[in-house]
Amino acid sequence: MPVLVITGTGTEIGKTVTTAAVACAALTAGRSVAVLKAAQTGLRPDEPGDADEVARLAGAVTAAELARYPEPLAPATAARRSGRAPVRPEEIAEAAAKLATEHDLVLVEGAGGLLVRFDAAGGTLADAAELLAAPVLVVTSAGLGTLNTTELTARELRRRGLDLAGVVIGSWPDAPDLAACCNVADLPVVAGAPLLGALPAGAGALAPADFRAAAPGWLAPQLNGTWDAEAFGAQETP
Repeated sequence: MPVLVITGTGTEIGKTVTTAAVACAALTAGRSVAVLKAAQTGLRPDEPGDADEVARLAGAVTAAELARYPEPLAPATAARRSGRAPVRPEEIAEAAAKLATEHDLVLVEGAGGLLVRFDAAGGTLADAAELLAAPVLVVTSAGLGTLNTTELTARELRRRGLDLAGVVIGSWPDAPDLAACCNVADLPVVAGAPLLGALPAGAGALAPADFRAAAPGWLAPQLNGTWDAEAFGAQETP
């Protein structure tokens, strides 16, 4: 799996921190890692972006960013309003493929959900994944509503013939409610793919050394971790 595309079922659900955890677990397993942020929005040129945050948390990764737009909007809209060139799926695939010649694992982090548009022609992260023939990891939320957005994302991936590697809960609450606890069992059913991890809420606020020590324990062996979905589900059963 030289390239893994990481998408979310929405925004602010822990996609970047999950990307950092996946990178960290791979580094711990002795793999070289690159992280590619296709389009960064909502930041000034001098501010650290998502790829920089992954490097801060995970450690020695190659961090790359294809484009940056100042307004916190979908990449296509942000590019249009800024008067700058958009990022196209072909560029994302080309950059990821080049990084894959120099690294054991390339993590391509999208912006928001799977079908967020990067350009006026409607190019998406899903298109880039198709060009790369790369598996896709879906980061989702824990609580009510997540089953619908997760299943919609999974159905679109399958419609395109893309491999859904699995699902990770991007932020698991300290005190999960009934819906969240039930979703541990239901998410892999609606996704048709395994639950591959759950990151504790606030994981991104940990000191980098603490994050690196803990990250493999949040992810399943398929992602170079030690997390056990069955044991986690039994522990969280209300």
